[in-house]
Amino acid sequence: MRIHREGKFLIPISIFILAVLCTGFWLLFDFAGISWMNFATIPTAVIFAGLIVNFFRNPHIPIEKNADHVICPCDGKVVVIEEMEEPVYFKGKRIQISIFMSPLNVHVNRNPIGGKVVFQKYFPGKYLMAFNPKSSTENEMNYVVISDEKREVGFKQIAGFLARRIVWYVKQGDVVDQGAEMGFIKFGSRIDIFLPIGTKINVNLEEVVWGGKTVVAEF
Repeated sequence: MRIHREGKFLIPISIFILAVLCTGFWLLFDFAGISWMNFATIPTAVIFAGLIVNFFRNPHIPIEKNADHVICPCDGKVVVIEEMEEPVYFKGKRIQISIFMSPLNVHVNRNPIGGKVVFQKYFPGKYLMAFNPKSSTENEMNYVVISDEKREVGFKQIAGFLARRIVWYVKQGDVVDQGAEMGFIKFGSRIDIFLPIGTKINVNLEEVVWGGKTVVAEF
């Protein structure tokens, strides 16, 4: 299993903290005369360490590029499909698809189409639950729009209740490949995709989708 670059610092630090806590609880339980509790300390620490390593996994995904497809930018569950007014970049009607990522999902984010990054802006904000509709406009987010010269697709990396850091590797003016890694969100989050009206939607509400694999829409 490959580990994402964002975890190569945090995983050792987390394991060190867990080891310190485990040792502290071990001594505390011995002192309190409840040493039988120590039998639960190490397994609990191992489970937490496993969850942290699992969160930063980065599986190899073979990308099937197609200029008429919109590839899912992340693993998760579809929580919104609706027509809405997009006020930041498009300033008009778009189809919004929102995907919620739980802490158990792979949190690598990918470009839904290939082309040129024509807009990229970070917005500080709140940390509402990622499935809260207000999180799309009020939470910390990074907004990216990619153009393939025929159409433009926008998407937001949105922080969730547990997430406190959004990471992105693209900037305005970059030329990017479809399905290539563009960022990472740490611990539970959401991505909103903004598509042109008339785009064929291939997913349904509550459907589980996979980053780099699921074709969420077709032009």
